[in-house]
Parts: sequence; C-alpha cells; structure tokens
Amino acid sequence: MTQTRRFIVSDTDEITRIDKYLSSQMPEFSRSEIQRFSVSYTDGRRVKFSDKIRTGDIFDVEIPSPQTDVALENISSDFDLDILFEDEDIIVINKPRGVVMYPSAGNKTGTLVQNILSHTHLSALGGDTRPGVVHRLDKDTSGVMVFAKSDAAYRSLVRTFSEHDLTRQYIAFVWGVPNWESADITGQIARSSRNRQKMTMVKTGGKDSHTEVSVVNAWPRAGVSQMRCTLFTGRTHQIRVHLSAHGFPVLCDPLYGRGSVRLGTVRDGDLLEFLRTHDGQMLHAQVLEFTHPTTGEKMRFKTRLPDDMLELKYLLENI
Repeated sequence: MTQTRRFIVSDTDEITRIDKYLSSQMPEFSRSEIQRFSVSYTDGRRVKFSDKIRTGDIFDVEIPSPQTDVALENISSDFDLDILFEDEDIIVINKPRGVVMYPSAGNKTGTLVQNILSHTHLSALGGDTRPGVVHRLDKDTSGVMVFAKSDAAYRSLVRTFSEHDLTRQYIAFVWGVPNWESADITGQIARSSRNRQKMTMVKTGGKDSHTEVSVVNAWPRAGVSQMRCTLFTGRTHQIRVHLSAHGFPVLCDPLYGRGSVRLGTVRDGDLLEFLRTHDGQMLHAQVLEFTHPTTGEKMRFKTRLPDDMLELKYLLENI
C-alpha cells in the first residue's frame, strides 16, 4: 500500500536542493531512493529534484510499500549466527569476515541478511534486498552489527546512525609504527576517479569524515601496529582510507593495503606466510554502543577479536 507524506518548507530550513531537503526529512531513505518516489507540488506539478527549495513550498511524497521478495526468495542458513542480543525490535550480530551483507547481482545467496531471515523477521523498511539494514560492514570486515526487526526500531536507528548518536570502535592491524599515541584524522572522502571501487581523500567535493585513532600495541621488529579507531562519521571505507592515506594501511587489505611493497620487509617466516595467504583486511568492529530504539536503554556490545586476528597477534608477539 502506497504511503503519502507531506512536507512544508519553513523559513528556518537551509536553502538546498529539493532531493537533499527531502533526504534530510526522511533519513531512513537514501537520496537515490527518494528520487525514485513520486514527488509533486500540491497543484499536481512534478518536482524537479535539482531545483532549490523555497519557503512555503509544499511537497507530497508517495512512498511505495517496501518489497522484500529478493531476500525472502533466497532465505538460507549457510553459517551459524553469532547472536549477541535479540528482542522484538532489534537483533545484534557478530558478523564473520568474508560474508556479504545482503543480496546483490553477484551475491544471490549466503548473505548475512538471508541468514538472519532464516532465524527471524526483519523490518521491510530497508527495501527489497536490505530489510532491517541500518548500517553496513564491508564483506571482509568482521564485528558487531545491529539490525531492525520492527519498523519503529528501523526509523529510530536510521536517525541514530544519521546523527551519529552512538559509539563505534574498530581494531585494525596496520603497516607502520607511528611516533604518536593518538591522532585525529579528518578530511573529505569521495569516490576515486581512477578506480570506482575505491574511495579517496580529496580537498573539495567530498563528504566530511573524522576518525580518532590510538595505538594499542606496536611491534617495531615487524613494522606493524595495532590501532583502535573510533568513528565520528560513517563514510564508505572510512577507516581503510584514512589509515592508508596517512601511511598506515590495514594489513591484508586488497584495495588500500599496498601489501606487495611491504611484504619484502617481513623476515619472520610464519608471519610472512600468514600475510601472503590470508584473505581479508585485518579490521574488526569491536564495540557498538547505542540507545535502544524503543526502550531507551543504553546498550553496549564488545566482541572478541576473530580467530584470524588473534593468530596474527600471536605471531607478532612471538617474533
């Protein structure tokens, strides 16, 4: 069933493009999703999304009912879920490395969403292939994630992540040993014009980003450090881009790691074998803190390092 929502531009709203204005009013939808909706003025004229809003403008937005056919047709239980918490509104999962988030053209089955759907339901507000998804981790990043089971939880969590009213901390093993204990990395991130699979730091035209980095351990003989990274924004590949741009790429990262150059400096045979053969960047979402979307309870989840990162740490400590 189609839902219609009306928005009236006030004199306190920032003058911006219509699609950007609507995405700020409906943070549960991306701007590209909104551009597929039927949006018109009250007199029936269709909206041109590139136009600027004006005080007093009234927009009627027709939102089609979400469909979850793609995900539901391919429900699967390919691996055991590591469930950290579950109630009627949310489910918190420790995502394994190597698992894709949700179905796409190249990944029809075996995704995290499909495995969760074999266990429980998820809010359909996320869309046809992304029910319940309010944030993402790369395929080869492991760690704690929350999914929405109810529509109310979905709307609240989307707002929480959009406003970054939460704590997200990651552990990364990186090339290099810094001469500092902590650092703030800021700047704009945009998609690379040379490689569309990659993001890059730019001076203008990107999205603001901010990561706080602190050194947890360092192994100078191996030229490797363990870092804790706290996100204050959530850009695509943010930690991997920030660390690589500042000379500390994540180990085993196929996009940003520059591993082939660094491997020649490794003298320990066991460590060299691990780094040559391991598939997936050494990055783990360790801590997630947020307010429960319906009860208001403060939630905190901390996950242990996955086995491959524990193996790497053991090798580093025994060089």
